Amino acid sequence: MQGNFFNNGVRLSMFTGANYTGRRLTFRRGGVAVRNLGVFRFNNVLTSFRLRNVLFPSAVTLVLFSRNNFQGSFRIFSGRTNVANLSRFNFNNVTSSFILVGTRLTERQVLEIQRTGNLPCDMLDVTQ
Repeated sequence: MQGNFFNNGVRLSMFTGANYTGRRLTFRRGGVAVRNLGVFRFNNVLTSFRLRNVLFPSAVTLVLFSRNNFQGSFRIFSGRTNVANLSRFNFNNVTSSFILVGTRLTERQVLEIQRTGNLPCDMLDVTQ
C-alpha cells in the first residue's frame, strides 16, 4: 500500500544556508534515494530544510546520512518538519546522501538499509 500513492504528496526543499536561505534543491515526490549529493553539487552543504506530505501529513520520512551510499551517522526526520539550522542536530554541512519516502521509516529499517544496501521497493535510486 505504500507505493507511489503516498509518495505523490511528498515535498522537500533543502537549503545551503540557515533559515531556508542560499542555494535550494527541491523534490516534489517521495520514493527518492540519493546515494551521493555531489551529483547535485550539494554534498556537505545542507544547513536547513522543509519537509512535508501535502496528502498525508504524518506519512513522510527523510533520513540524512553523513557518508555516501547511506553510510555513516544518520538523522531521521518524520512528519511535517521544518529545520532552520541542522546545527541543533549536530548535522550541519555533513549530509552526503539521503532517503525520502512517503511513509514512516524506523531506525531499525534504516540500519538494515545501511547493512544490506537494499532500499524500500518503488524507490528512485539516484547514483551518478
